[in-house]
Amino acid sequence: MTYKVLSPVEVSIQHANYSWPMAFCPMSASLRVPLREVVVKVARFFPILAIVFFSTSLFAAKHPIPLDPNTSADKCIECHADKTKGAYVHSGMSMGCMACHEIRVIKSHDKKHEDITRVKLIKATATGQCLTCHEDMKGSADKSTVHAPVTRNCLTCHDPHASKYKNQLLKPAEGGKDENLCLQCHIQGLNVPKDGSRHAALDMGCATCHITHKIGEKDKRENQFHLVKDAPALCKDCHDPTDAALKKAHHNQPFGNADCLGCHDAHQSYKPKLAQLFRHAPFESGDCDTCHAEAKDGKVVLTTNSSRDLCVTCHDEQAKQIANAKVPHPGAQGECIACHSPHASQFDRLLKDPVKVCENCHPLQAEMHRTKGRLHAAAYRDGCYTCHNGHGGELPTLLRAEGNRLCLECHSPNRRPRFDPATGAVTIFNGAVRLRRDYFASLPPLDLQAGDVMGHPLAGHPVLATIDRSDPEKRRPMTCLSCHESHGGSFPNLLVTDTNSSMPLCGRCHNAAAPPPPNAITNNPVPTQPAGKKKKKEEKQQ
Repeated sequence: MTYKVLSPVEVSIQHANYSWPMAFCPMSASLRVPLREVVVKVARFFPILAIVFFSTSLFAAKHPIPLDPNTSADKCIECHADKTKGAYVHSGMSMGCMACHEIRVIKSHDKKHEDITRVKLIKATATGQCLTCHEDMKGSADKSTVHAPVTRNCLTCHDPHASKYKNQLLKPAEGGKDENLCLQCHIQGLNVPKDGSRHAALDMGCATCHITHKIGEKDKRENQFHLVKDAPALCKDCHDPTDAALKKAHHNQPFGNADCLGCHDAHQSYKPKLAQLFRHAPFESGDCDTCHAEAKDGKVVLTTNSSRDLCVTCHDEQAKQIANAKVPHPGAQGECIACHSPHASQFDRLLKDPVKVCENCHPLQAEMHRTKGRLHAAAYRDGCYTCHNGHGGELPTLLRAEGNRLCLECHSPNRRPRFDPATGAVTIFNGAVRLRRDYFASLPPLDLQAGDVMGHPLAGHPVLATIDRSDPEKRRPMTCLSCHESHGGSFPNLLVTDTNSSMPLCGRCHNAAAPPPPNAITNNPVPTQPAGKKKKKEEKQQ
């Protein structure tokens, strides 16, 4: 892939034309930053250019005809009559053009130049303008999962004046890739594997199951995915659980109130019958009687007294690990199905949800998930088990590796993830953890290897084998966690000071008034400067 390096002038032109590229724009071969960050950096050093840059976005193009600021909407319609015609016309049109637009006239100070007329939105952005009337569409990103275009630009999906589609959509929410508005961003159902399956409901249109602007409590699935209603109620609108063929497909086990999405993918699958990516072996082979007896009184009956006893009949190795772990996990002492799905899951190790199952017992991390703007993807996207062993382990807090080796399993240039052809995933920690195939695509490595004592963020900065100077009395060794929070924070880089600037963090150790702590290896004070130079300096002062 090739990239074009934009000059500051080209950057300004890009913004003026509202042509923000989705890809990254590099400033050099080794540094790639988003375009907005390029603009901010340029603005710091070229304030005049910054003024020109931002002014291009504040004013609309020059209007071809001079207008009076008090021009009525009737005058606009003389040229823009097409904006009032269509199968679905925006109700705001009845309020007149000036309900959303304003006319600005820049007076000329000499006779050589004519006045400049510009017609622009009253608000700074299209979304801001829309929300003056459609306030019910506004949701707090902290409390709700808001459809991305709502927070960026309503015109991504809607025509502000008129359209031949309901709700003034630019395209219908149904049909193939070229016709369906949703498929301009989403790809569900487009790339079905050869031996896979596709949900027929996709051909009925996305609005069959989704309400684009639905918001509400963030933790509820129906709000998170903007569903008409949650499963299984949504599924029952089309699939009757009393249907004989459907009951036979489920081996006459009661499934009417089960969570359909526990076993099935709602859009497409690598397997027939929309089966989830990860499947329990007896479930995949159809050997249901391995775990189930005949249902009684409409309830599931297992072949053992408890689900845990049933799991242990096959998973004896995990049972021994839970019982004999040096650092036991209290959560693993109960029923296995508290964390694992007995049939299938979209998550590795048949986890019900690799984040939520842990948050049920770890409220501090759950609160961080809800409130922090920057989250460690390894924890909150791929799951706690990426770093922690849920069945118990040898290290504190059930970590999979000690010290910096844990972090460098992913962040080292010598990382060695392996591809698992059975699941299409990549594995780390010798196959113990499986991750998405593209996991490392957006994770640039640090110039740091396991065992290095220096090298980050500067070549001579210690990362190991010395005492954490921020609190020398505790004599904690320097590690990645001396500077970085492992779960989340409010700013990039997840600094432990939870600040955007690194200065408060550096000041924790590099404080001139604080005595240097003892070295972790020699237990001797770390010299601030060579003794010879210090002696000469004292003699000169005398």
